[in-house]
Amino acid sequence: MRCQRSNALLIASLLLAPLACAAQDTIHVAYAERPPYLLQQADGSPAGLTGTPTTAAFKAAGIPVQWHIVPTNRQLAMIKDPKGLNCTIGWFSVPERQAYAKYTKAIYRDKSWLLLTNAAFAERGITTMAELASQRDIRVLVKDNFSYGGLDKFIHKWHPVVAVSTASTVKMVQSVAKGAVDMMFVSEDEGNYILKNEAGEYAASLRLLQLKDMPRGGDRHIMCSRAVPDEVIARLNKAITFK
Repeated sequence: MRCQRSNALLIASLLLAPLACAAQDTIHVAYAERPPYLLQQADGSPAGLTGTPTTAAFKAAGIPVQWHIVPTNRQLAMIKDPKGLNCTIGWFSVPERQAYAKYTKAIYRDKSWLLLTNAAFAERGITTMAELASQRDIRVLVKDNFSYGGLDKFIHKWHPVVAVSTASTVKMVQSVAKGAVDMMFVSEDEGNYILKNEAGEYAASLRLLQLKDMPRGGDRHIMCSRAVPDEVIARLNKAITFK
């Protein structure tokens, strides 16, 4: 009887061992500085609207983590790696990404979407999404491989003149201010931060417009590769305090 019990305990420990090991594997978390969402701290960890809750969640969950500053397109490549224990911070959950990624609960929710435009475009006096959609000559600047949450379907149906950029947010803002494009979509948090802290000499040429029927901002999540164990996602979800 004692032998049987010992064997049973041995089998149970062997079954649990892979899960325990997986939970202790270091997770590589990539992000790019994007204030006010993500700002790099002295130890490499992120702070900001999405960075601070992510750092806190990994710490509270007791999950070993290594932080990496990585361009956004490279972040997506890391998430698509079927063997890499990789995560990224602050992404929207959209069908295209759900095919290759796992998501935690929301870590932050954006406020309303705004239009960041130059002064000349603002003079058109557009006040609703319908008015915006009726004008096909508008030049819209979008970030390569970014999702704009509830605006994605609207942009697809609208068919404006779209310019795709891989540049930094600061460079994109300068393009708007100089009139190379008419506008870009920004969250309320980001738009206000840009005008106050990043626009510099271009601030006088920029306007933030809130249309009457703009969709609300989307939920932002920690997005991970399929290789990240479900048990790790569950522990992060338990540690995330955002509601």
